[in-house]
Amino acid sequence: MDRKRVLIMGAAGRDFHDFNVVYRNDPGTEVVAFTATQIPGIAGRRYPAELAGLMYEGGIPIVSETELEPLISERGVDEVVFAYSDVSHETVMHAASRVLAAGADFTLLGPGRTMLKSRRPVLAVGATRTGAGKSQTTRYLAALLADRGITPVVIRHPMPYGDLAAQRVQRYATYEDLDRFETTIEEREEYEPHLDAGRVVYAGVDYEAILHEAEIEADVILWDGGNNDFPFYRPDLFVVVADPLRPGDERRYHPGETNVRMADVVIINKIDSAEPAAIDAVRAAVSELNPTAQILTARSDLTLAGPSIKGKRVIVVEDGPTLTHGGMRYGAGIVAARRFGAARLVDPRPAAVGSIREVLDRYPAIEPLVPAMGYGPAQIGDLEATLNAVDADLVLSATPIDLARVLKLNKPITRVRYELAEVGGTPLAEVIEPIVRLVGTPALPGM
Repeated sequence: MDRKRVLIMGAAGRDFHDFNVVYRNDPGTEVVAFTATQIPGIAGRRYPAELAGLMYEGGIPIVSETELEPLISERGVDEVVFAYSDVSHETVMHAASRVLAAGADFTLLGPGRTMLKSRRPVLAVGATRTGAGKSQTTRYLAALLADRGITPVVIRHPMPYGDLAAQRVQRYATYEDLDRFETTIEEREEYEPHLDAGRVVYAGVDYEAILHEAEIEADVILWDGGNNDFPFYRPDLFVVVADPLRPGDERRYHPGETNVRMADVVIINKIDSAEPAAIDAVRAAVSELNPTAQILTARSDLTLAGPSIKGKRVIVVEDGPTLTHGGMRYGAGIVAARRFGAARLVDPRPAAVGSIREVLDRYPAIEPLVPAMGYGPAQIGDLEATLNAVDADLVLSATPIDLARVLKLNKPITRVRYELAEVGGTPLAEVIEPIVRLVGTPALPGM
């Protein structure tokens, strides 16, 4: 029997999940390659045979997306599956046009084929764009569940940038686990705050195997999505965070619009930073796209930990993906610098080295700051060298991690912490009541 030849376009996350769930054991399909983008250092490797299964004794090559058309021609590809997130609808259709012109079909796999069913209740958090506030929302919901005597286990969207076979199932409970798995800065940003709160986090590559492990110790699976991807697990309650600093993106980006249309609850975050007209525009768009969704509002409360920044020359470090494919010009660090009285934002560009200089050159519109890029040892070294070379009084770090654990810096660090604060709409303690009932915990008093 002739097997359909499939190529999967990805960025080391959704692509591997779609393969594992839909194609790995399909005798009628041969996945000939993955293409990779967004993440440096992924292309040129292989999806290992240990993960790919019995039909792929040599594994599956991972190549640059720039090789898309030659691959379709040389490998006789019948169908190309688009499997990454936080890209404009226009970008998706440009990819589709490339594929169609090369002679293959273009496919998007949906929730029906890719969401796994859990034996535990699933509370999922997604977003309209990278940097909308998923992580702080996940932390907030985890604390609400814990207050009810419920044990949430967080499962994080994949960020497998190292040895894929070794990263098949990863369980994080201590800082030693972060070191053992050689986590990147991007991974630490998501895991450390949960570990600080005493919560267990799972991540990796094989999300069916991950789910089986997590279900053993969880009352509730708390899915923390990456970028603006839709969940890998079928949620019993789906909370989506919308960003009024980027109004209109809830209609323009894939698969963020899908998330809004599927959501049970939409939280319009950052209302303390956004213009009222932008907040109203997002509310109107959500109401039109999903008339049955509950709409809540929230803000990001900022606090500082470390030396005072008042009157100081500061070099700001921000979350990297929010500024790159997330399209933001600034984040919580710039807001905190202005709010708490920094004398000056020091421009890092004259001192930037290596990959950090390349990122700053690629995104010239961002404000004076350093994106916390750290996808591997070389990039982490460039980040350290850049921060040490900048002539500033201190580092104002708005990445969720403790930079001092991974960098040796020659100046003090003040950390910006940001947490979700509810403003309007039904309290989230009530919103999660369906999850609480599924666990079997007594209802809130008076409900």
